[in-house]
Amino acid sequence: MFLTIASAGGVSPLVGDLGLCLVAAGILAVAFVKLRIPAIAALLGAGVLIGPAGLEAVQDRASIDTIANLGLTLLLFVIGLEVNLKSLLASGRTLVVTGLVQVPLTLAAGFAVFIGLGLTGWTLMTGIYPALYFGVACAFSSTLLVVKYLQEHLKLDTVAGRLAVGLLIFQDIWAIVFLALQPSFAHPSITPILLTFIGTAIVAAIATGVSRFILPYAFRVVARSPELVVTVALGWCFGVGLFGANLGTVIHRLGYHVEISVSMEMGALIAGATIATSAYAYEVVSRVVHLRDFFVTLFFVGLGMSIPIPDGFDVVLAAVIVGAIAVLLRFVVFLPVLYATGLDRRNAVDVSVKLAQVSEFCLVIVYLGARLGHVSGEHVSVVIFAFVLTALATPALFMKSDDMYQRLRGALDLIGVRSRGTREETDHAHAPPRLVLLGFHRTASALLAELERTHPDILPRTLVIDTNMPLHDAIRARGVHVIYGDITSVEVLRHAGVDAAEVIVSTIPDEVLKGTNNEQLVRRVRQVAANAIIIANATKASGVSTVRKAGADHVFRVPTAVAERVLPAIYAALNANFPSYLEAIEKEHGTGEQRSEIVD
Repeated sequence: MFLTIASAGGVSPLVGDLGLCLVAAGILAVAFVKLRIPAIAALLGAGVLIGPAGLEAVQDRASIDTIANLGLTLLLFVIGLEVNLKSLLASGRTLVVTGLVQVPLTLAAGFAVFIGLGLTGWTLMTGIYPALYFGVACAFSSTLLVVKYLQEHLKLDTVAGRLAVGLLIFQDIWAIVFLALQPSFAHPSITPILLTFIGTAIVAAIATGVSRFILPYAFRVVARSPELVVTVALGWCFGVGLFGANLGTVIHRLGYHVEISVSMEMGALIAGATIATSAYAYEVVSRVVHLRDFFVTLFFVGLGMSIPIPDGFDVVLAAVIVGAIAVLLRFVVFLPVLYATGLDRRNAVDVSVKLAQVSEFCLVIVYLGARLGHVSGEHVSVVIFAFVLTALATPALFMKSDDMYQRLRGALDLIGVRSRGTREETDHAHAPPRLVLLGFHRTASALLAELERTHPDILPRTLVIDTNMPLHDAIRARGVHVIYGDITSVEVLRHAGVDAAEVIVSTIPDEVLKGTNNEQLVRRVRQVAANAIIIANATKASGVSTVRKAGADHVFRVPTAVAERVLPAIYAALNANFPSYLEAIEKEHGTGEQRSEIVD
């Protein structure tokens, strides 16, 4: 029936297969979200349903895989756009040392565990190669999943988020090393690895030069048309990717016969990183992310279609063991190394928990291992099921990382992983804020300027939550703590420490808020901060009572505030007392020209 529907009416096989994937994913997504099952399970389930293990509805899997790979390319492009290289470098020793030693240490520990399991006589675990590939499955984390959830929870700009992304980049480099060595395990060669690094350096250098001297001009030309800005950015993404993939051909034409290339995905990462500081980066991210999500949906549906029917209970049991060991090694290897290199233990736990899954990169590695005769199809199935199991656990691990830290504190004290000093360990390493400004535009800018003039002592205990990153450096320069975050997200509010604030002010009017309003925002804030004084704004006079009923302690209207400030000036002018009034006002508040506001 499904095949008939897909091929009816002259629909091409590719379009029909894509349609079936999206229909199945859409139906299961509604059902799974209703049942509070992680959304990724719906996508994997859709693939199982229409794949070889289910209705066998999709025929052309190669086309689906090709389109899904575009999702990975766009994902790495978005990662590059959102990775702050200065912030990564600021992580210093923690990132560099952990990135260099984490994969070898985890691989060695996993290899030893699986060699031990093989000594029990369990056929599926017997042999050097199975232990090696299962160890690899435990050593790498999922770039796709981790970055997806960091973006959804707006935690890319936290200490844990930056370190997690940095470690994923190091893992990708180690994966390249492994893939370069894999075909010649019997006779390893260092040459392919060196060529890969040289190729990456060449692509990065050329892309950096072009993005600095040529690309800004291209962006300025199309700046008045946001959709063309995205078109130029996507052209840049795939242009750099294709240049890297064909680097060997380019070098051959220059007369040098060297086999060298850079993967399309790595080229996309470089392309994103080279324009990350561009003024257009956030516009590109906001638009590309939806296109990326479409392809990522197909990636997971395609992965679901590749899930085989288990040949026996051994495969499922082995997958559970591989997944469990992968998670356990995050606490045995990741956490101690992060702590030893200077990271506080809260963030060490947070990073370890966020990276606790098997990587989709390992699926590629184990497939190649099977093709090379290192492992069997059963071993491939084990890694696939282990990836699925840990992928399903990832949302819960993200949500429970703080709870896990609280539960582990006693055990960490016992083994010597102690809190450093008396300061509370948080992402921002600041005392809880007294004042929180939700959003930052003209109202917040004026409030900050007035605070700076009259009560500068409050600025260090003031927190701004906002998504307009270009303003953040200027806000920090005033001594205020600022984080990138969606003010409508309860998780962002909790993570930012809003629950401990004394006063919370919603500074954004309903017209600027997208998909919500101050009434809904106040309800969410009150859910997080039960004891705080909440001050919100209303656009219309009729909305004041509604916002107050939602939980606001005080509601202001900008037009009313302006009228209250301007009316005394009018009265003074009518009473022929304007010069003395103006003198008193300027003495108390200064002139408008003297005010230094971030948003003019």
